Amino acid sequence: MNPLLTPFDTAPFSRIKNEHFMPAFIEAMEKARKEIDDIASSQEAPTFENTIEALEFSGQHLDRVTSLFFNLNSAETNDKLQEIAQEVSPLLSEFSNDITLNEQLFKRVKSVFENKDNYQLTAEQETLLDKKYKSFSRNGANLNKDHKKRLREIDAALATLKLKFGENVLKETNKYEMHIANEADLDGLPESAKDTAAQLAKTKGKKGWIITLDYPSYIPFMKYAKNRALRKELAMAFGSKGFHNDELDNQDNVRQIAKLRHERANLLGYKTHAHYVLEERMAEKPKKVNEFLEELLQKAKPAAQVEFKELSDFAKELDGIELLQSWDGPFYSEKLKQKLFSLDDEMLKPYFKLENVIEGVFIITKRLFGLQFEEVTDIDKYHPDVKTYRIYDQDHNFVSIFYADFHPRAGKRAGAWMTSFKPQYILNNRSERPQVSIVCNFTKPTDTKPSLLTFNEVTTLFHEFGHALHGILANTTYPSLSGTSVYWDFVELPSQIMENWCYEKEALELFAKHYETEQQIPMSLIESIKESATFQEGMATLRQLSFGFLDMAWHGSDLSEIMDVKQQEVKVFEETSLYPTNQETCMTTSFAHIFQGGYSAGYYSYKWAEVLDADAFDYFKEKGIFNKGIATKFRDNILSKGGTEKPMVLYKRFRGREPKIEALLERAGLTKKTA
Repeated sequence: MNPLLTPFDTAPFSRIKNEHFMPAFIEAMEKARKEIDDIASSQEAPTFENTIEALEFSGQHLDRVTSLFFNLNSAETNDKLQEIAQEVSPLLSEFSNDITLNEQLFKRVKSVFENKDNYQLTAEQETLLDKKYKSFSRNGANLNKDHKKRLREIDAALATLKLKFGENVLKETNKYEMHIANEADLDGLPESAKDTAAQLAKTKGKKGWIITLDYPSYIPFMKYAKNRALRKELAMAFGSKGFHNDELDNQDNVRQIAKLRHERANLLGYKTHAHYVLEERMAEKPKKVNEFLEELLQKAKPAAQVEFKELSDFAKELDGIELLQSWDGPFYSEKLKQKLFSLDDEMLKPYFKLENVIEGVFIITKRLFGLQFEEVTDIDKYHPDVKTYRIYDQDHNFVSIFYADFHPRAGKRAGAWMTSFKPQYILNNRSERPQVSIVCNFTKPTDTKPSLLTFNEVTTLFHEFGHALHGILANTTYPSLSGTSVYWDFVELPSQIMENWCYEKEALELFAKHYETEQQIPMSLIESIKESATFQEGMATLRQLSFGFLDMAWHGSDLSEIMDVKQQEVKVFEETSLYPTNQETCMTTSFAHIFQGGYSAGYYSYKWAEVLDADAFDYFKEKGIFNKGIATKFRDNILSKGGTEKPMVLYKRFRGREPKIEALLERAGLTKKTA
């Protein structure tokens, strides 16, 4: 019995086998096609209800199977799942094209769109109608027959290329390990990191210690290991993923993806892929994005140069380093931070036991939004590490299912993300509640220590939880407008604003307790955390801007003739580079955000949303960081509304005005450093 062929509420992970997926995809696609055909061939005059709403709620079984499969392919993949992904991605792309290029269906959608003044539509219905119409017009419905055929070919090729790009990065990450036999080579590394490295070696049947490219292994080594040659070796391995001219090389995948995206945009009447993407973003045009990035560059670069000189001088004074290299940066930055603020990650980690941080984010969420979390064991999960919860409001009404997956493993891609197994929506007067998940890669507990988080990992957990809240508190009618289904340069607001509570005494005192003594985090450490919040913020901003510029270079102009991926990257990084260029590394070939994920022509969104979150958190600080009134305004105007209206309309309803960039510059300390 195939558990994916019958309706299910929460995913039946323990009963799913790899061979269940393709039959489930085929049957769900057939069912969805039938639903689409019924809408397109209806003899009734097109209306909002029988066309737009019917289209919105079609293919729900396919949506569930698809989200379940691709979430597994990211968090718990294997060779067979990756084969299925390669097989099914072109089929899903073709299915999507079958809808958007269905002339009969588009005719009905267009009729409703052109006669929308005859309907009394709510703001949400107007948004849905606009979104549905654009999903056709922006995906080839107005093209001639030959161009439609070419569009299908491009979309199928892109689906496969993006998967291949991601698989190569994952395989590169998994295949590398630095096996250390001499303990002296670990000099400087904290005991917790050494324990983790020793345990990893033990699981692989080896003596000594193993360091990998997974963040919980990679970051501590780069920050603390005194052996400069080994730091260089590790940094080179990390920085050269997909850049070895072998079977896992991503250079051609990058060129092909960029070329096909540009051709696709041209086919649809747009100058570049960025013009196509940004039409559906707050920024609207590449010119506005580039101006935004340039404005921040002018503010951040002088500060970054001052910080880099300070770091270079410090490294020279401490160890006689004549030319600071990228593999020196994290090491000497950590040393300088310790000197300036009497603060380092190892000093903080005992106060951030993973379970305590989880409890902390739950308490803060309860104070702000009245949510209550109950950990449960009766929900099926895809790996023993996953924690499952039911969430209720203050009146104990059920709100959401919540999955949390915190530790790295071989079948899981790097990084941290929020996702959904089921969206929120209202159908037949029944509110279907969401099933939301966050996935991270934090240090695993060892035989002697629990999972202790760095402060950066604490902010990461809060960040992803902010995304989760966007899904959890969704309250819309239509699934495609629910939760995080918003413009990409708005989606980071709920996540990034949550990070702010990590720096506030009132919030830290709720959960930052020593894992052994239960002692609350000392006031001196809280003050050091706040003081260090702007440490090297100019350099960090410059780094983020460099990624934004790189993204816009690949997608904001015609790079179809570019042969040398590395040289293209070097050219783009000229204005933002601080460290010497290394010809053996290439950021582009593992830049999964833009070549595998959804951030193509959208990486600027992180900084764009930082302006929003800094301005929004200023509002909280004015009234109190746990002010119920402001929290309720944020929930009712931002979190619950999803993509039902334009982001700036929602933001102004919450804040009373448009956001100001000054709040970000002030918070980052850039106004002081550039004065």
